[in-house]
Amino acid sequence: MSLHAALRALTPPLLFQHSDMLLYLLPSIALALLLRVLAATHPVFFIFTVAGTICHELAHFCAGLVTGAQPTALTVIPRRKGRHWELGSVTLSRVRWYNAAPAALAPLAIVLLPFAVAWWRTGPGWHFQWLDLLIAFLLAPQFLSFWPSLADWRIAARSWPYLVIIAVLGWLAWRW
Repeated sequence: MSLHAALRALTPPLLFQHSDMLLYLLPSIALALLLRVLAATHPVFFIFTVAGTICHELAHFCAGLVTGAQPTALTVIPRRKGRHWELGSVTLSRVRWYNAAPAALAPLAIVLLPFAVAWWRTGPGWHFQWLDLLIAFLLAPQFLSFWPSLADWRIAARSWPYLVIIAVLGWLAWRW
């Protein structure tokens, strides 16, 4: 059995259809894991996470503007909070049940950026170029920044009525 056939047997069909994109993103994901480990060892490595932090906080800020949560402050300067580092924050002055989840979970959309770049770069006739190495370094922080923090999840929990409505509508659409 060839490696190609083995991968096809072990991989869900949707992932196998986009295996070029996943292969393209593999160096960025590996670099993201390395950055996570290095940033935990010394604050100087935060410099490599700045691009992701900016995207994460801008996602909160933009979603806050769109949903009426009224962002009043944004910072991407790391600071010590107890035993951990806070890499950035956005202050929202009007968080309500209907806008808490969209504003707090907005960074989840960041993961679309690496996949969009991978789709663009792995088009027909894809060949690795030196530019792809630079792109891998630029995409790695996005894999670190797309997941909402624990504080973000707590804020999102204020939207539980909204989440129930979405879940019911999703269930109805699935059943229909």
